[in-house]
Amino acid sequence: MKAVIKIGGFAFPGREKATLVGDYVRLLKELADEFRLVVVAGGGEIARTYIGAARELHVPESLCDQLGILVSRLNARLLVDGLGEHAFPEIPTTIDELKHYFSSGRIVAMGGLTPGHSTNAVAALAAETIKAERFVNATDVDGVYTADPSKDPTAKRLDKVALSELMQILSKNEIMAGAYELMDPLALRIIQRSKIPTVILNGRTPSNVVKALRGQAIGTSIIPD
Repeated sequence: MKAVIKIGGFAFPGREKATLVGDYVRLLKELADEFRLVVVAGGGEIARTYIGAARELHVPESLCDQLGILVSRLNARLLVDGLGEHAFPEIPTTIDELKHYFSSGRIVAMGGLTPGHSTNAVAALAAETIKAERFVNATDVDGVYTADPSKDPTAKRLDKVALSELMQILSKNEIMAGAYELMDPLALRIIQRSKIPTVILNGRTPSNVVKALRGQAIGTSIIPD
């Protein structure tokens, strides 16, 4: 089975130690014989720190995005180095490179590609490119809620959500560098047009990713309309 895993920036070193990314490296090694994988790394806290500093210097948003891309590629490099022979040794910077590296049969780890495209959109595009049978978005929340659960105590987690409904739920998000949450409109459009089976789940427990890849009910499944 071909699959794409997006690992949010929360899993990579910031103020915390590298324990969680180490757990993911061990998990990916175990999955390498069962799945053909592309893993997309988010930028996380370090990216937001750089983007915040750039904004204070009045740097244009496109260049703020570029900083986020560079940090996400650094996180991808950490995965590649940890995976050793299980991973293709280079980080793709274009879709053509992704296709070429994926043909090696090894895990391909990558970060961002283009300013204005979140790593969620990159992961969706990667899933479309390799014709993935599953796209797993490992986030720091346990799925999609009817509202922001940190602000609305009545918010309920959804086991399944139609893509059009998810677009409405997320429609108020800011489309700025470093502000992407769960999924952005471009990622959703790619999922819609290619009908990619997608799951959003809590990636702070890496074993959840295995459950999703094997078709077990976990997190929130996105149903293309």
